[in-house]
Amino acid sequence: MNMALSKTKTRHMPAPDLEPNRIELSRGRFVARAWSETIPETRRTGQAALFARAALETFAAETAPGFTLSPPFVTVKGRLDNTAQQLAKSMGRLAATLPIMEGCNALTSLYTTLLPGKERSSLGAFYTPAALTQRLLDLAAEGGVDWKTARILDPASGGGAFLLEAAARMRSGLAGSEPAFVLAQLGTRLSGMELDPHAAGLSQAALEIMLSDLALASGRDVPTFVKVCDTLEETPDPVYDLVVGNPPYGRVQLTAAQRSRYARSLYGHANLYGVFTDIALRWTRPGGVIAYLTPTSVLGGQYYSALRKLLAEEAPPVAIDFVHARKGVFEDVLQETLLALYQKGGERTRFQVHYLNVDNEQQARLTKNGKVGLPADATAPWLAPREPAHVKLIAAAEGLSDRLADWGYEVSTGPLVWNRFKPQMRARAGRGLHPLIWAEAVTADGRFVFRADKKNHAPFFKPEKGDAWLIVNRSCVLVQRTTAKEQLRRLIAAELSQDFIEAHGGVIVENHLNMVRANGAPKVSPAAVAAVLNSDIIDQVFRCISGSVAVSAFELEAIPLPPASAMSAIERQVSSGASRAAIEKTLRRLFGIDKA
Repeated sequence: MNMALSKTKTRHMPAPDLEPNRIELSRGRFVARAWSETIPETRRTGQAALFARAALETFAAETAPGFTLSPPFVTVKGRLDNTAQQLAKSMGRLAATLPIMEGCNALTSLYTTLLPGKERSSLGAFYTPAALTQRLLDLAAEGGVDWKTARILDPASGGGAFLLEAAARMRSGLAGSEPAFVLAQLGTRLSGMELDPHAAGLSQAALEIMLSDLALASGRDVPTFVKVCDTLEETPDPVYDLVVGNPPYGRVQLTAAQRSRYARSLYGHANLYGVFTDIALRWTRPGGVIAYLTPTSVLGGQYYSALRKLLAEEAPPVAIDFVHARKGVFEDVLQETLLALYQKGGERTRFQVHYLNVDNEQQARLTKNGKVGLPADATAPWLAPREPAHVKLIAAAEGLSDRLADWGYEVSTGPLVWNRFKPQMRARAGRGLHPLIWAEAVTADGRFVFRADKKNHAPFFKPEKGDAWLIVNRSCVLVQRTTAKEQLRRLIAAELSQDFIEAHGGVIVENHLNMVRANGAPKVSPAAVAAVLNSDIIDQVFRCISGSVAVSAFELEAIPLPPASAMSAIERQVSSGASRAAIEKTLRRLFGIDKA
């Protein structure tokens, strides 16, 4: 270039508006999903893999001319019809107009989008939005991961979203190095494991496209990053500075050998997320970190109690982000989600909490909140604030040692599973019949109203010989078992009085209700228990415990409560018919939040 010309003023062109292309790509995904649903399920997985591969090959031709992708890890029989082939190529060309990382993620995620629903669920194959991928790796960096030197593993790498983001950061950390050196470093330090050979092959192809310029400049092949294997059967090598990913969720049937191997993290049935967290601990070096996208239920559910204990002992949490995502950001996933960072061999100290508001697949807003600690018994639910006001509430709750058991109560589920006893349900009262109590009998404002308004809900039940165990004959507090965080209240309770029970010779309680029942002589009356559970302050404490729509007996029994000896003021208020506001004020004083 002529040096004089280089000083000439140039007019900067505005960046192109890519939103129309993103919209077209989204429409193409919708059309592709509709196409896939016309294919018999026996062929649909193979067709999904062919479609995503065809889109990636077009993407590679557009973004890396002269570069050849390595063959797929597994050959699929058959081919795409002409219409699907043209749609795949069109989506590949559209993706090529976007930033390369965004384009790669859009195309590899096509495979999971087109899978049959049952297979997608069994594999735990769900798309991770880029905003979450980026934030989780930011958390890892805050935890000390150095992209210039770190060894990184995704043990359930799927479409490669985390491998792609990690590769980009590792490459940036090696900026200025020879292309061959960068490829060698990434090949040595970045690894993925994936059970599904189609997903593994597609993520490998995406990595090759992203690193194609280095391969062309050096004359070297892009390393193979992804190993097709059953991660549960791999022998761990604890050398990784970071184990990262979005592990699969859902129940899994382990072999006897696997159940023995992962017994330390199991309680009851095995969940894939819990097993993969145990696996992460085995692959992380001492001082290294684990960065996982997880269900919020891990903080409170009984099935994760052994896993919480294991994490507290071996890799305590450093930071947690609660994810608040706009509807439609997560594809087919209803699970409440958080991002968690753990440090292997770290100190068990108070950990940082953030809120991540995800506006779309690419953008999120981060809000920093306070720090909270783990309970002395790490198997118990970990209280974590779902909103800023909860930090002060949790600090107060941490000073309360009483639980329902200390008040003289235990919690169990209503014994009747109604669809197993349909012939014994009756529409009208009669000799030998008992009232059948459904969830709608507990009203939103905390009253018990005997009713059976919903379809298939009969109001009476006829016990047969051997059914005595179904009959409830002592006063208790009924609590609805299923509520959502969007509801005004998570805890909806009402006292089932002894008078009502005796008037009908006992009642039958259906299993969509919890029963808070006295264990001997209680220290607090059922009416007072119901009033406390219906309070705003206890509802907010419960939200800091629960991570799912279930209101479980385990979580109810874990709620921090004022000492039973301090409940006399509440008892007097309940007996005199005091307002809920007055009871609330007294409870806030007992929690130490408001002054007397």
